[in-house]
Amino acid sequence: MPSADPGPSGLRYHQLHRLGWSSWPRAVLGVLGMVLALMVVVPVLLTGTYDGILGEPFGELSIDPLTPVGLVLVCLSLAAAVPVVIAATRLAQGLPGGWIISVVGRLRWGWLLTCMGLALLALGGALLLALVLPEHGGAAVEGAVNDATDRTVAFALIILLLIPLQAAGEEYAFRGYLTQAVGGLVAGRAGTAVAVVVPAFLFALAHGAQDAPVFIDRFAFGVVAGVLVIATGGLEAGIAMHVLNNWVVFGLSLAFGNIDEALAPIAGTWWMLPGTLVQSLGYLALVAWVARRRHLETTTREVVLEPKPPRV
Repeated sequence: MPSADPGPSGLRYHQLHRLGWSSWPRAVLGVLGMVLALMVVVPVLLTGTYDGILGEPFGELSIDPLTPVGLVLVCLSLAAAVPVVIAATRLAQGLPGGWIISVVGRLRWGWLLTCMGLALLALGGALLLALVLPEHGGAAVEGAVNDATDRTVAFALIILLLIPLQAAGEEYAFRGYLTQAVGGLVAGRAGTAVAVVVPAFLFALAHGAQDAPVFIDRFAFGVVAGVLVIATGGLEAGIAMHVLNNWVVFGLSLAFGNIDEALAPIAGTWWMLPGTLVQSLGYLALVAWVARRRHLETTTREVVLEPKPPRV
């Protein structure tokens, strides 16, 4: 049965776990289940399926050096976070998967497409700035264009079709489940801050070995994406920025550099940070302005439900 009305502001995105079973044990259980599924179960299933059923006709499965099949497996492993997070939300919190995507319980397609356009504007400004910075702000745009081969075409198609799924998977995991798991347990402004900073730190950390400029660049991206999730009431703005970023990084590496370095760059230059700040803060300002003009819903209209009794 529903309890008292939550007031005119309702629940914000990072508080949505409070609609279901919200407790530290369940949050920890959900996070551990998600990590186990994505780090062990999904890679084993995908690799085993390829080795046992598909195999050689599709090419070699390798991450280092990166092959087209290797990139497909990486993208699908990360894209699997979407169903994994939905399952974790239903099993650990007893909530429908739609609450992961937004405060209205569904993907707002029109808003996602709008954010793609705004992300393109912000990214264009950052790329122009990178061209006038020393070392091109870390952008791989030097030298001649790489030769177009069958391998290049294969990579291009994979980047175009699967990178959006990979980016969405990462957003579901870090700005989705982790943000709600933390934000549903810590009250007030502290809860909002922790719900942004903790997933951003773990997002940067999850990319493995990296130097300080690359880590800070990823952490800054995570912070801005986390602010966007709470400010807009959903994952759409973060997904749009993530997709555009990855398209450009992989596309430039494929066209001008070495795509192996795009998968998990570990070294960068401090000159990459001005471009990141211009892009991220510019995108944040554009999204916030358009969201206000559209009167975008950023809190739930639902009545807060009584916590469901734990399953025996």
